[in-house]
Amino acid sequence: MNFSDVLNGLKAESGSRYQRAGWNGKGMWITLSPGGVIDEDEFWAPANKVFAQDSGGTAEVRPYITMKAADDTIVPWVASQTDLLADDWEMVGQVGAAT
Repeated sequence: MNFSDVLNGLKAESGSRYQRAGWNGKGMWITLSPGGVIDEDEFWAPANKVFAQDSGGTAEVRPYITMKAADDTIVPWVASQTDLLADDWEMVGQVGAAT
């Protein structure tokens, strides 16, 4: 599948995970962090927490894509040109789907 398919899948299927067959790191995948209105107590970055407090106790977080990296950490992810044009994308699972 191509990245257009992946992007549509990320938006349509809550909890979906995708990877490229061409990635070197074992167990790497991307997913959509959907964002939303977050309560001040849910922020761990002090500046974000203060912003939420100053904004009436919440702040809106926009959706973004994260990656489970080869070192088992979750990191923000931005597609490279190679990732955007690749045709070796595959779905590797779906967790926490809304019912």
